[in-house]
Amino acid sequence: MILKEQVAIVTGGGSGIGRAGAEIMAREGAIVVVADRDAAGATETVDRITSARGRAEVAILDVTDDDAVAAMVEGVLARFGRIDILHNHAGAQVEGDLEQVSVDGFDRSWNLNVRAHFIAARLVVPAMKRQGKGVILNTSSSSGILYDREMIAYTTTKHAVIAMTKQMAGDYARSGIRVNALCPGWVDTPFNAPFIAQMGGRDAIEAYVREKVPMGRWADVSEIAEPILFLVSDRSSYMTGQALVVDGGETVV
Repeated sequence: MILKEQVAIVTGGGSGIGRAGAEIMAREGAIVVVADRDAAGATETVDRITSARGRAEVAILDVTDDDAVAAMVEGVLARFGRIDILHNHAGAQVEGDLEQVSVDGFDRSWNLNVRAHFIAARLVVPAMKRQGKGVILNTSSSSGILYDREMIAYTTTKHAVIAMTKQMAGDYARSGIRVNALCPGWVDTPFNAPFIAQMGGRDAIEAYVREKVPMGRWADVSEIAEPILFLVSDRSSYMTGQALVVDGGETVV
């Protein structure tokens, strides 16, 4: 097991890609703290992990609450003495172009998709520096490197995540801390609900994916879990400051 006895925090681990990442880390021996504001989802993720004889625990919190995130990190360090992996995955889609998107929606996108990543990373870095090693994985999106139809808040924040990732990576490489970004394309999860509604329903989004993605289909979450494992493990030990795109070829056209 390539993550044996490592301690990992996964935000947004209660469903979708976050859940898949948490499960594969646990399968590979990590102790996973599943952080999510959805208690039922986080609990289900932990139950799935423990049923497979993995180790995990629930942390119910809103990642935009700085004090709650700090308390979680302090609690993990108190219980386990270290944090080896932080996967900043919690995020949201807020639809609309420049004129349509609400200012509150734009601010919510920034706070959740960028600022929360910044705060969580800021809180775990001191422990990683003491350890002389650690991995931070920030979830961006293929929308972080290309135009995304009428999704200005989402696209802006996902571009910012990549810039922040590169900056963190450069600043902390000599401390033994690697920082990379994951850029998924179209993955079939409930996360896409705002865009599906904007597009006019499931049939419309299916047609859009077939047209825009060279592989002609969505990804399954299992196809994103393996890249997550690569990025948080020593399989990518000489890789930092990079944005790994997993998108069925969408960004090559």
